[in-house]
Amino acid sequence: MRVGTIRTIINTAFLHESKTQCLNRHLLKQLTSLPSFIRLAPEEGITTLNGFIREYIAQVPDFLEALKNAAEKAGIENHVFPFLKIAEEYFTLPPNLPSEHIGLMALMDEAYLAHRLFEEVNDRYISRVGMPLIPLDMTLANVIVHQLIGEHLANQLDEAVHQAVEQLMPREQAYESDDFHQFVQDTRGNTQPIFQEWPCLSKKMGIEFAFAG
Repeated sequence: MRVGTIRTIINTAFLHESKTQCLNRHLLKQLTSLPSFIRLAPEEGITTLNGFIREYIAQVPDFLEALKNAAEKAGIENHVFPFLKIAEEYFTLPPNLPSEHIGLMALMDEAYLAHRLFEEVNDRYISRVGMPLIPLDMTLANVIVHQLIGEHLANQLDEAVHQAVEQLMPREQAYESDDFHQFVQDTRGNTQPIFQEWPCLSKKMGIEFAFAG
């Protein structure tokens, strides 16, 4: 995997943002139109959103490495690695995006694609095993970024992820191997500490949700 290349791309985008403030201007526009269920600390909204997006983007190479290591340990690398390759290519061979999406704005879109793909891999693993492949909770973070990207483009990115997952479905036969079933038996009883290691990113960055109900 080209994790080092992705980190270089991210660092370059951070420098670009420091000069252009392109993402910051976009977030300022979005700040007043966020859904009411997304709560930001008063008078710290733009700072919180900027920090959140930077962390969201920066976590992609960390998750690539974590998923690679977890898949190797589980013996399902033949299933997971093609997903990781696609997530990597979102950064190294980015898709066509609106012309105004440059620097960190473009990486926000690409990170959304990667995190949605990670979410799909994890969800499918959970459905087979009853525990996550890696203990990441990005669901709410992805909801926030979906809103920040904009409904139309975010839906297009979701569809791209759906198509990628459908194309790689046959590789799920890795879940039927004897080695995988043995791995499940060896680890099933020791999952609780995992859930405490990777906190929800949105809560970590000071963003809360208020769902009616």
